[in-house]
Amino acid sequence: MAISIISIKDLSVSYERKRVLTNIFLELEAGHIYGVIGPNGAGKSTLFKALLGLIKVNTGLVLIDGKPVEEMRKSLVYVPQKDEVDWQFPATVMDVVLQGRYPHKKIYQPLSKHDHNIAQGALEDLGISHLSKRQIGELSGGQQQRVFLARALCQEADIFLLDEPFVGVDITTEDRIMKILQSLAVQGKTILVIHHDLSSVERYFDHVILLNQRLIASGETKTTFTTANIDAAYRAQLPILHKTGLIE
Repeated sequence: MAISIISIKDLSVSYERKRVLTNIFLELEAGHIYGVIGPNGAGKSTLFKALLGLIKVNTGLVLIDGKPVEEMRKSLVYVPQKDEVDWQFPATVMDVVLQGRYPHKKIYQPLSKHDHNIAQGALEDLGISHLSKRQIGELSGGQQQRVFLARALCQEADIFLLDEPFVGVDITTEDRIMKILQSLAVQGKTILVIHHDLSSVERYFDHVILLNQRLIASGETKTTFTTANIDAAYRAQLPILHKTGLIE
């Protein structure tokens, strides 16, 4: 029997008295890529913030490998949406990627040659080593996304949370990112990806989590990503989805 790496039990979250997530129960196993699917306002980013211990929850418990999030922060890495980043901050690509090493360091402990080698390797994996000295605001959208994924790789975490990593990137970058995520899953890492393109869900994810403030369904993509479950998750957007051909 597989052991859960992430256990979410009866999780509920509210913002200013408005309920965003209600009674979420999830058991997620290592070695899978989970697509987190649902309409805008469904609570997908809130779920990530709860997993990271960044927000106060109303009720419920989140355990990482059987332990509270506070004890396991080094095991989790977060790749935010691009609009959450200050791209004018005077930092180079290498500066940002090296941030992934900070969780492994003690206070005031300097970065070592080993840390720099890991960062360089992550840049090479993403095909952006030639950009290491560039200021992050000078990069294209796809390059910026690669930088933050390189920072995530540099952290050498066990659980990766990516919030809409394919927004504003070209298909070549998207394919490269997916190949890296698939390689990480083979290594036993757990990857959660907030994703909006329903047409690529079955190609990208072996498991899906369908949300709309409550858990609609969770499981293997081939049995869970069904028309009925999509209908239940997207309710108000159904006419648009049918019109665009994303569901039949």
